[in-house]
Amino acid sequence: MKFQWTLILAIVFALIVAIFAVINVEPVTVNYLFGNAEWPLILLILGSVLMGGVITGSVGLFRIYSLQKQVKRLQAETKDKQSLEKGRKEKKKSME
Repeated sequence: MKFQWTLILAIVFALIVAIFAVINVEPVTVNYLFGNAEWPLILLILGSVLMGGVITGSVGLFRIYSLQKQVKRLQAETKDKQSLEKGRKEKKKSME
């Protein structure tokens, strides 16, 4: 159900951005470090949204990667501790 709401919100957001971009089609001057150029505002709006999505997605992927790495490390620690505890129990049983 959460995925469906996320998809619906993404579609609504994309629709709002598209309408906003289509309304703003007049050319604007963009100042670069090395010069000026005129671009349609619609391209700047869509390009900015795209770059924002790419940056957000990259940060999310990095976070997922680091969390997966942490989970693997913690699973290895848990396995080591469980095997150590099992060895202690066996040693205790053999001493009795």
